[in-house]
Amino acid sequence: MAEQKKVLIVEDEFKVATFIKKGLLTQNLLSEIAFTGLEAIDLFKTKHFDLVILDIGLPDISGLEVCNEIRKISCKVPILMLTAMGSLNDKLSGFEVGTNDYMVKPFDFMELLVRIRSLLKYCNDATEKMNIINVSDLELDLNEKIARRSGNEIELTAREFSLLEYLMINKGKVVSKVDIAENVWDINFETHTNFVEVYINYIRNKIDKGYSNKLIHTVIGMGYMLKQK
Repeated sequence: MAEQKKVLIVEDEFKVATFIKKGLLTQNLLSEIAFTGLEAIDLFKTKHFDLVILDIGLPDISGLEVCNEIRKISCKVPILMLTAMGSLNDKLSGFEVGTNDYMVKPFDFMELLVRIRSLLKYCNDATEKMNIINVSDLELDLNEKIARRSGNEIELTAREFSLLEYLMINKGKVVSKVDIAENVWDINFETHTNFVEVYINYIRNKIDKGYSNKLIHTVIGMGYMLKQK
């Protein structure tokens, strides 16, 4: 069975947000709601989403600023702006900060759904074609199964490669030991074991040792994050 996609709905109007959430659920799409921009950024930093539906007029910060912050974390997740602000300048501003599509309220849910499906398919196809992942001067070649930092090849075991790939795909996000165990080892994590910490140290010694710009960071009490300074 295909994995359910998850959508982040950033919308301060309760009725609109819950309407979208219920409609997506009927289409086997999971979702979470953020009623403010800062809440949306926090959610995106700590959880995985396959698509973002984003309003511009939020009560704390502009949706344009939220889009800009999301793009600092991920350049690939599709963002659909759904807003009452429908002038040409509004649309141009949205595309300038990295939105993929733009819809004006009031909207037809079926059209929204078609656009969501299109964005998910396009981005999935683009991800499948992606063969190299880069974070700062660290490069992971998924075809040749080779890691390089500053052009220098790094020898990794198959498990170390998988762990580094998972961290790089989720760059800028905190991933817990449970996340790592389930996605890299495909097993349930047991709190009394330390194999995740051991392997984190393995790859940390291989990719960070000797470099002033450390990429793998421990977030105390939460997990690990791969990011550049």
